[in-house]
Amino acid sequence: MEEVVLKALLFGGGDDRIAAAREVANFSSKQRQKVAEKGVISPLVLMLCEEDCEAIQAALFALLSLAFGSERNKIRIGKSGAIPKILKILQCQIEPLLDLAAAALLILSSCTQNKLEIAASGAIQLLINLLNLNRDNISMQAKLDILSTLHNLSTCPQSVRQIALSGCVVSLLQLVHGLEKSSDLVEKIMGLLEEIVSSSETALKVAAEIEGAISVLVEAMEEGSAQCKEHAVGILLVICQNYRDRYRGMILREGVMPGLLQLSVDGTWRGKEKAKELLLLLRDDSNSGSRSKQSKNVLLEKVMRKIDRGERGGTSLKLVEEMIEKLRT
Repeated sequence: MEEVVLKALLFGGGDDRIAAAREVANFSSKQRQKVAEKGVISPLVLMLCEEDCEAIQAALFALLSLAFGSERNKIRIGKSGAIPKILKILQCQIEPLLDLAAAALLILSSCTQNKLEIAASGAIQLLINLLNLNRDNISMQAKLDILSTLHNLSTCPQSVRQIALSGCVVSLLQLVHGLEKSSDLVEKIMGLLEEIVSSSETALKVAAEIEGAISVLVEAMEEGSAQCKEHAVGILLVICQNYRDRYRGMILREGVMPGLLQLSVDGTWRGKEKAKELLLLLRDDSNSGSRSKQSKNVLLEKVMRKIDRGERGGTSLKLVEEMIEKLRT
């Protein structure tokens, strides 16, 4: 069967190649590895250049099947010239090819050896542009795959600066502003943003300086999913750790304290730790100040000690509520 499929892909007509590509997608893991070693990838990649959407779709399915679970095949597909062809398919924005192309690029980007080529091929700007499109033919799954691809690329040190300079941070924050904060998409975006700003000083400066960025991050921390809140507080913490004098007042003016105190009590483990670190950075540690400020600092210290001791019951929540009331007066 493997020999028949390979022969059809190499020498068959259009219909024969499509049928053979579909057969590859149905092969067992052992069969896929066998035909990959015999050279099935090159004719499949050539099919990506055809004008027939059915042929492209069959080839993408076959390549996805070959790449799944095999680092060797991911490398082979990358070296075969598939990456620029997949990017061209993404540019065409033809449904359902866009979804398949996004999935293919995601699985190839999970391989370290492909990351630099993907970034160098202009993928970053293209993916950001696709995220910014308000088009029905870009499914939610495609958007999530695009974000996951960018996340994979952000773990490559050579690509981080390119991502930071691409306008990615601005675009992602603008997207978050217009989306429901509890959505899966916002959670994915916030995870990517935290990865980028934690790895690149350039990206961190951009994130801190964008007008309205602090407000968006505070909203995500208050209204997002548990993971979204964790990522949002992580970004705010990095900003405050690096530029406390400049942004402490701005963060406080956005009303961050109520949500931050709540997160320090009932967030994820990492979210609680980040929230407590940020609370300590935001408190007024000046020696002078009004009696009101001193009172708030004393109460904050009391709340923090309770939280650190793991007192999770009504007493801790009551202290949080009391602190929130104090902050509003």
